[in-house]
Amino acid sequence: MAPPLIALDRIGKSFDGERSFAIRHVDLTVERGAFLALVGGSGAGKSTLLKIINRLIEPDEGQVRLDGRAAKDRPAAELRRGIGYVFQGVGLFPHMSVGENIATVPRLLGWARGEIEARVGELLDLVGLPLAARPPIMLMDEPFGALDPLTRASLGESYRALHDRLGLTTVMVTHDIQEAVLLADRMAVMKDGRLLAVGEPAGLTASSDPDVAALLDAPRRQAARVAARLDGRHG
Repeated sequence: MAPPLIALDRIGKSFDGERSFAIRHVDLTVERGAFLALVGGSGAGKSTLLKIINRLIEPDEGQVRLDGRAAKDRPAAELRRGIGYVFQGVGLFPHMSVGENIATVPRLLGWARGEIEARVGELLDLVGLPLAARPPIMLMDEPFGALDPLTRASLGESYRALHDRLGLTTVMVTHDIQEAVLLADRMAVMKDGRLLAVGEPAGLTASSDPDVAALLDAPRRQAARVAARLDGRHG
């Protein structure tokens, strides 16, 4: 049986000499082709965990394995070239066009000029996300957070279609529980650096953990209040 594409084993991280922990003993696996949403309140450790997968932050304890191989056994720059990374307010080289930005990673990987040009054209037709090198893994940190609601919903749906079409494996950090429910196959709920629960959205609504249950019930409560307001009632 093939190993999970992403496996986190007892990951821990402190930024203050272990007086407190941003991540506490997290075990998590993501199978190839899955779409996982990391959810939880501010300070839960979601973004830190995402950066640990990409080796932007090194864990103090535990191990990250990508496709069965320890991430630390590969040079960080080489590892990152095979992982797409999207974050809120995506950083581009300001002196380059969008097409030139897209071509940067394939050029670093030594692709032929004709292949790069064809790939840039293909992706400009699809959507402006850093998928130029066909990475098997996409890490996304609040990628749609700065957008207006209509654009956010449209781009989220477009990305999910692209995820399925290209067979990507996506880990997305989001504060928007409704967005996570609509886009992700599975959700990982975090609080204070700990992983409280992992599962399909429908299954997590029945969690015995009060924090998990409250988080998953939030979209229903909000939808009911919005419906009441639109109907002229006070919810």
